[in-house]
Amino acid sequence: MLFLYNLVVQFAGFLLKIAALFSSKMKLFIEGRKDVFTTLEQKIKSTDKTIWFHAASLGEYEQGLPVIEAIKKQFPFHKIVLTFFSPSGYEVRKNNTVADVTVYLPLDTKKNAQEFLRLTHPELVFIIKYEYWPNYLAELKKQEIKTYLISGILRKNQLFFKWYGGFYREALNTFTYFFVQNENSKKLLHQLGKTNVSVSGDTRFDRVATILEKDNSLDFIAQFKNNKLTIIVGSSWPKDENILIDFINSNPLSTKFIIAPHNIKEEQIKNLKESMNKKTVLFSEKEGKNLADFDVFIIDTVGILTKIYSYADIAYVGGGFGNPGVHNLLEPATFGVPIVIGPNYSHFAEATALVNMEGCTVIKNATELNEAFSNLIRNEDIRNEKGHICETFVQMNKGATAVILKNILNDTI
Repeated sequence: MLFLYNLVVQFAGFLLKIAALFSSKMKLFIEGRKDVFTTLEQKIKSTDKTIWFHAASLGEYEQGLPVIEAIKKQFPFHKIVLTFFSPSGYEVRKNNTVADVTVYLPLDTKKNAQEFLRLTHPELVFIIKYEYWPNYLAELKKQEIKTYLISGILRKNQLFFKWYGGFYREALNTFTYFFVQNENSKKLLHQLGKTNVSVSGDTRFDRVATILEKDNSLDFIAQFKNNKLTIIVGSSWPKDENILIDFINSNPLSTKFIIAPHNIKEEQIKNLKESMNKKTVLFSEKEGKNLADFDVFIIDTVGILTKIYSYADIAYVGGGFGNPGVHNLLEPATFGVPIVIGPNYSHFAEATALVNMEGCTVIKNATELNEAFSNLIRNEDIRNEKGHICETFVQMNKGATAVILKNILNDTI
């Protein structure tokens, strides 16, 4: 099966080059990997001590950030190497300050794995949440490099648990230790004979909890809000926006709306703005305008949604009408904001928990959206109660980073 897997990877690499001719995202995927080894050779000396973190995309980076920062404090003389698989992670965080070197992860071939490890020669490796690349893991095992899975989550439908997934199960033998999010993941690993497992929880709670300690002020958002009740729509997709637009346009109450779409392509932003009959302004055209005069503020940029949530009285988190499902609820939750989402959330433990605790309201259609928003807008006590549930949920679940760090230090010192 490994032989077949390697053939598939090689063929996929060829197809991606063709796809890059027609897709800007695929072009970034291919072009970004061309100079990885040159970059590593320039930035890492053979005498450097290094620690490697791998994140599939932006969400995994944010999830692993507390551990990266904690490890950096404990090993100040090591260089941190950070890799991304997806352009949506790399392009947004390629200029981060926590890592010394940030690059795309080359495709999972045996040759690439050997060359990558030759150039980075890490003492410790951390895989965030998932992405189990067999050739990289095989080479890490061969070189006896300590490798950890952090905030891991396993499900019965993964390849490890299929009759034909033997080579994937073999890859798990690389891990020195598994730090997983829940008991179900631990049980699944036990079924595979893995006992080097701890339920540490989800490091995202640590990441969002620390947001409260930072300066989250944005003068232009404060000016737009103008002390009025404000609904923040974060990471919305067209399916979310289709039902939100009717409510926004027909809402007679003195409510302001900030929309930060998941996709900020020019045409999509243009269509969204044109669908509004309320006074609407874009982030890209805010200069020289009195933002307090507007009812709707569309954020056609990235990287500031977390801070924007700090101004929310109510949050709608998008993605719940599509696959894989709803986006990150924890960022608004940490600010004590009541949350509304679409129906597709069952794959996300934190969303399921907040729905069961009634800090988060699920809607399936425009009628339910109208009811949920109207209820929250008109009743401050309900807003405060649901917001308190969300905030307490974050505070009660933090601490995963400390568990991981304690175990790793005991294992390395």
